[in-house]
Amino acid sequence: MSDEEQIGAVIDEMYAMISGPAGPRDWSRQRNSFLPEARQVRTWVDEQGRPEMKMMGLDDYAENTTPFFTTNNFYEIETARRIDVFGNMAHVWSNYEARTSLDDAEPERRGINSIQLFRHPRKAGRSSR
Repeated sequence: MSDEEQIGAVIDEMYAMISGPAGPRDWSRQRNSFLPEARQVRTWVDEQGRPEMKMMGLDDYAENTTPFFTTNNFYEIETARRIDVFGNMAHVWSNYEARTSLDDAEPERRGINSIQLFRHPRKAGRSSR
């Protein structure tokens, strides 16, 4: 599998593990894709127009989002991808649309995920980034 195919498989899995009808998510899929030290950062603009962020480890992310996923349909669909690779590092810009149904005429919102991946020997043979 080429670097781009391996990277693509990780990104596809990332979207697949959070997307779906209301109900529990299989967080083991996240642990199989990312190193235990991985961080996920959510950003937004507050009511006063100031940028905000929340940085979470894998378990923190699962705990933070589980109440939402339990009661809401949520589909994050990738619309474009750019991959830059340098040595054992990759940076992926992944544009997405968020929807409450795959049949929605218009997305709830659009955004971009900035994903940094490292080819780690512990992950060799599986998703290697």
